[in-house]
Amino acid sequence: MFVTRLTRTAFTAGKEHLIIVPKFIQKYSTNMESKVVIKGQTINYLKTGNGKHPLLCMPGALGTIWSDFKPQIESLDKEKYTIIAWDPPGYGASRPPNKKFSTEFYEDDADFALNLMKSLEIPEFSILGWSDGGITGIILAAKYPAVVRKLAIWGANAYVLPEELKSYEKLKDISKWSDRMKAPLVAMYGEDGLKQMWSDWCDALIAIGKRDADICKKMLPKIKCPTYILHGDKDPMVADEHPTYLLENIKGSKLYRFPEGKHNIHLRYAKEFNELVTKFLDE
Repeated sequence: MFVTRLTRTAFTAGKEHLIIVPKFIQKYSTNMESKVVIKGQTINYLKTGNGKHPLLCMPGALGTIWSDFKPQIESLDKEKYTIIAWDPPGYGASRPPNKKFSTEFYEDDADFALNLMKSLEIPEFSILGWSDGGITGIILAAKYPAVVRKLAIWGANAYVLPEELKSYEKLKDISKWSDRMKAPLVAMYGEDGLKQMWSDWCDALIAIGKRDADICKKMLPKIKCPTYILHGDKDPMVADEHPTYLLENIKGSKLYRFPEGKHNIHLRYAKEFNELVTKFLDE
């Protein structure tokens, strides 16, 4: 159905909110996952749990609901939380169309995420953001502080380092990836589709790096919600200075390090990660 204009009063944590579902949203659902069309873009999402604390799970580059958040969806307390996970615009089942990687795609994704939550009539929520999803979460929390209760991010960076520009050039060639790393993405996008999408992602980051290297630095002082930064000290994708910079520039934030962790700490150390995040969300 087309949702032309729907207003509703909702209550979250003792607050009354007026929810407006924009005219450009169309909803339909199949099985466990559902779809909504926002400004012509298909958004695939999963909503599970009955808790009073909504959580929005935001995957990384080319990531999807199940590739990036399976241990959280399956193990976080569904009596305490309502979990919403999405395939970001242009990824996974959030197609057509495929992703358009402008230098503003992170901010575009933040706006799509906000409109997704509006379509679900959820006026206030917390964010779990990994990698690109962490960047999008930062921007969403900074632009719309009234809607974000808490923010947990890992594998995210606010700017591009000169040496990272060089690594993006090298990373463009997917023929150098291991079969284990490449296989699930090829299954999702096809060999040629993956090659094109990943090349476009790298080009967008290179363009940002050459422009002013600012991914979301200017947004950090605008974040008002409690923020938890988690980091794997052996992360090959994110230089060690990035979590420290986030800590120093997001007021009231805190940092937890996994000494042996790499980029996927929430998958590799799922039990510990879930316990840490649960404690943060419940504080």
